[in-house]
Amino acid sequence: MAAEKITSRSQDYSQWYLDIIHRAGLAENSDVRGCMVIKPNGYAIWEKMQRALDRLFKDTGHVNAYFPLFIPKNFFQKEEQMAEGFAKECAVVTHYRLRSRQGKIEVDPEAKLEEELIVRPTSETIIWNTFKNWIQSYRDLPLLLNQWANVVRWEMRTRLFLRTAEFLWQEGHTAHATQQEAEDETRQMVEVYRRFAEEWMAMPVLVGPKSEGQKFPGAVYTLCIEALMQDGRALQAGTSHFLGQNFAKAFDVTFQNDKGQREFAWATSWGVSTRLIGGLIMTHSDDQGLIVPPRLAPIHVAIVPIGKTDEERDQTVQAAERLAQALRDLPRESFFDYEPLIVRVDKDFQHMPGFRFAEWELKGVPVRVELGPKDLAQNACVLARRDMGKEGKQLGVPLTEAPARIVTMLKEIQSSLFAKARAFRDRSIHQANSYDEFKKKIEDGGFVMAHWDGTRETEDRIQEETKATIRCIPFDRVKEAGQCMVTGRSSEGRVAFARAY
Repeated sequence: MAAEKITSRSQDYSQWYLDIIHRAGLAENSDVRGCMVIKPNGYAIWEKMQRALDRLFKDTGHVNAYFPLFIPKNFFQKEEQMAEGFAKECAVVTHYRLRSRQGKIEVDPEAKLEEELIVRPTSETIIWNTFKNWIQSYRDLPLLLNQWANVVRWEMRTRLFLRTAEFLWQEGHTAHATQQEAEDETRQMVEVYRRFAEEWMAMPVLVGPKSEGQKFPGAVYTLCIEALMQDGRALQAGTSHFLGQNFAKAFDVTFQNDKGQREFAWATSWGVSTRLIGGLIMTHSDDQGLIVPPRLAPIHVAIVPIGKTDEERDQTVQAAERLAQALRDLPRESFFDYEPLIVRVDKDFQHMPGFRFAEWELKGVPVRVELGPKDLAQNACVLARRDMGKEGKQLGVPLTEAPARIVTMLKEIQSSLFAKARAFRDRSIHQANSYDEFKKKIEDGGFVMAHWDGTRETEDRIQEETKATIRCIPFDRVKEAGQCMVTGRSSEGRVAFARAY
């Protein structure tokens, strides 16, 4: 049975991305416009992301809560800047009942809501309206909450995982007694995101503030992690916002400080979403299929027993099951988040070995074990690394040594994927010293570091003329005074431009 071929990246990158999602069984379009069905393989990756992030959040003192999906429209009117920023994306509930009329289902005109409800695009407004009842004294602060939820942003152009009308995410919301505490929180959480992206996803990122034109509506400033995909486009992978006292003032959230005075609380919010799965796909995968870093892999090891006769198959399956159990029984360690290795034994003898190998490659399983009668006769097996193709095969590995060898291999794959992605990112960072040079280099993809005069007017002009935006003002950029490539005005340093998803 011939497998459906994956479009090559060089031929059509967008179609390659969709082919990977389809063939690896990650997600599919739903019958609801712009929404997706996340299939078990895709959701298993999200679950791994959730568990790792949730632990990082709790290690920094945060706790989980849940707030309603629906938000009264008047809440948005209290925070004008944010309301304006999300106005075009909001889904609005106007009625609460349907009726059957002459065999047709229609909205019951008598069931019109007194006040329309917004399906949450983000939860700052309803959370800060709630905080008003929770915060009375400085002793109630800091309030460090996180919510795992779904949100709706009525996107016109959608793409699986990267941009859908409904998506899953986490959103952190915190309240503090001082500006310094809130700003420290904002910086701490973008560092949590950097660590997760690089240490779990093996995805290198730039870290720093967004420009005024790219920040979150309602924020004083936004910090971000920005990744680079294999096609040279950037992906905003996570954001952390310092909200100042904007939401506290909008919802009258005050507290009595230690001097007995009333003052407004200071706020942050921060979030990542299922678009990280899209980022993982486009950072690591190849023309053979999905590649998943071992720390996030739903399945770490696939063991493929081989045999022509029933006797050979029985023997190799038994050996495969023993190896699988030995792997599951290994001491749990922090690298794998103290969870057992997930191992599958492939007993599908209806297909040829080559087809079975290709299917596990397609699904991105980091390590494949091949175990045939000749291997078994030597009490050995073959190990194959997903990230290295034919060069990644180790022949004649003794079965007694295989568990330890596989663990080492998984760790090597994790670090190798990060090193490869970082090398690609670093050689895709270019400098431009004039606007003409910038226009040429932005066509080649990657980050283009260029001087900018810091004005919204110039930022908007560049975006309109080149489709490139300021993705990040990296914390680690070289301090280098210069002149804006467009206006010639003074510039404090280069910023990272790119075309983005």
